Amino acid sequence: MPTSPRKPTVVVTRKLPDVVETRMCELFDTRLNVDDKPMSHAELVEAVKNADVLVPTVTDRIDRAVLTQAGPRLRMIANFGTGVDNVDLDTARNRGILVTNTPGVLTEDTADMTMALILAVPRRLAEGAAYMHDPNSKWTGWSPTWMLGHRIYGKRLGIIGMGRIGQAVARRAKAFGLQIHYHNRRRVLEEIEEELEATYWESLDQMLTRMDIISVNCPHTPATFHLLSARRLKLLKPSAYIVNTARGEVVDENELVRLLEAGAIAGAGLDVFEHEPAVNPRLLASDRVIALPHMSSATIEGRVDMGEKVIINIKAFADGHAPPDRVHPAML
Repeated sequence: MPTSPRKPTVVVTRKLPDVVETRMCELFDTRLNVDDKPMSHAELVEAVKNADVLVPTVTDRIDRAVLTQAGPRLRMIANFGTGVDNVDLDTARNRGILVTNTPGVLTEDTADMTMALILAVPRRLAEGAAYMHDPNSKWTGWSPTWMLGHRIYGKRLGIIGMGRIGQAVARRAKAFGLQIHYHNRRRVLEEIEEELEATYWESLDQMLTRMDIISVNCPHTPATFHLLSARRLKLLKPSAYIVNTARGEVVDENELVRLLEAGAIAGAGLDVFEHEPAVNPRLLASDRVIALPHMSSATIEGRVDMGEKVIINIKAFADGHAPPDRVHPAML
C-alpha cells in the first residue's frame, strides 16, 4: 500500500449500495462502476494494472490470466462476497496480493432463503402462485385432491456443509419439525449437535440414501466440485428434494436435470446454477423446479453489511494492520 499520505486507489467492479459507495469515496480514491455492467476481461485487466485495491464481486473471474497482468501497485483484492472461488488464490499469493472476503454477514439471509425453498418445493408454492397469476387459469375453488404437495414436518433434512449457514438452516428446520442430519468435512462440537439434535454422517453416500430433503450449504472448492456427482445423485430416493443456495458447481447439473425429468428425484429448489448466468432451459421448463436468480443474500441490510466489511478490510490494510477477514487457502 502507499506509504505516502495519498489515498489508495480502489477500483470497484459493480454498483454497490449508495451508502457504501459514499463512504468508500470519503476514505479512498475510489473508481466506481456507475453503469453496473459486468466488466469484461480486458476491463478487469485494465483495473488491476492501475489499482492499489480491487473490489470484485463473486461473478468477476479474477483468474491467472487477469492477475499475471496486474501492476506492481495491486496489493489487495477485497472481495465483495463470502465465497472466493472467483479468485485464483494461488496466483494472488505468489504475487504477494492479499485477498479478503465478507464472512458471516449473509448467514441469516441465506438461511432464510434456504428454509423458504425447503418449504416451497414440497408444497408446490411457486406452481400454485403461477396458476393464480395466469389470466388463462380458471380456479374453481378448493378441492380435496388438487395441488397436493408433501408435508415437511417429521421429514429428514440432510445438510451438506455445517458451517455458519448450515447451522442457521438447521435451527430453522428444527423449529419446523424436521429431523436434522448433516455431513461435513469435520464433525461440529458436541454442544452444537445437542442443540440442533443433529445426526452426523461421516459418509455422504450413506446420508444421501436416507434423506427426504438435501440442502447444499458448502462452498465451491476443487474438493467440492460435483460433490453431488451423477453417481451420488442416483443414491437419492425418488421422493427426495434438493435445495441449493450455495454454489451451482457443487451439483452435476446435467445429471440433476435428467433425474428430475425421469421422476427419479421429486424436485429441486435452486438459487444457483453450474454455468451462471446461463441456466439450463430444461430446468426452467420443469414443474418440479423452483429457480431463483441467485438472490439468497439479496437484502439491503446484507449488502450494506458486506460493504462495511470491505471498507474495514481495506482501511485496516491501508493503515498497516492485518485485515480481519484475510482469506488463507488452508481455510477452504
